[in-house]
Amino acid sequence: MVAGPLHVHLRTPYIGRSPALLVIWRSPAGELTFVNTEQIFIGGTARGTMGPSATNPVKSIEAMFTIVEALKELDGAGVTELADHLELPKSTIHNYLATLEQEEYVVKEGTTYRVGLRFLDLGAYARDQVEMFEVAKPELEHLASETGELANLLVEEHGKGSYLYRTRGEMAVQVKGHVGTRAPLHSTGLGKAILAHLPEERVEAIVDHHGMPASTPETITDRDELFDELERIRDRGFAFDDEERLRGLRCVAAPILANDDVVGAISVSGPTNRLRDTRYREELPQKLLEVQNVIELNVTYS
Repeated sequence: MVAGPLHVHLRTPYIGRSPALLVIWRSPAGELTFVNTEQIFIGGTARGTMGPSATNPVKSIEAMFTIVEALKELDGAGVTELADHLELPKSTIHNYLATLEQEEYVVKEGTTYRVGLRFLDLGAYARDQVEMFEVAKPELEHLASETGELANLLVEEHGKGSYLYRTRGEMAVQVKGHVGTRAPLHSTGLGKAILAHLPEERVEAIVDHHGMPASTPETITDRDELFDELERIRDRGFAFDDEERLRGLRCVAAPILANDDVVGAISVSGPTNRLRDTRYREELPQKLLEVQNVIELNVTYS
């Protein structure tokens, strides 16, 4: 008997709660476990909690997601490579992969396993549950067209930033990352715009849990310096990212507020040779604030 998930589906949420995954899990002994991954919205826009919070976490599910994440990190792998990477027995890896393939969450190409497109269905569903996505999408497309640069939408979940939407103007540069990519909040203009409007204790908790790793030499890695920067962002209404996440890339970002709660952030990104002087410091912030105003009105009153 193969251990692993028998069925995974999205559960209709209760009022005030986010959509949940309900996983039916079979242990090697044949026992069935019903696991509800539902998370409660916590203060402001914090979606879910950070880090291990289950009283009795199901180790087999933790192992399953570790394997899925490893498949993504390795860009596909065979049983032996994955077993060596995770330092787990090949028989264990094979059982998990066989079950994931059975449930169509991974695909097998020769001897290589890859993350399957069924996860895309879940990801698209999760994105569609964020009301701001449909509201912000046309405004960002117009912003990208008008500026010629890359326009982005990011929300905070579990103390990290998740890109919900990216759209390119005619001059936009290719940058690492795609819809769904997660990024540390302290090292992006988008993330700092969100942090500036979260309760201080929430920001402290995020920094405590995720740390402040440097992405480039310009990344803020000192806690006091970060809080000073967040105060400046609140005062002027928008954030700058001056090569703090990627060398050669600048960004101007603004928070999206609904009833005084931050629900996300939008930005315009471009190369340092184009985002400079008055365009970087004045023109793009003004365009961004105009779009911010429209999105906030639609989110608040729609």
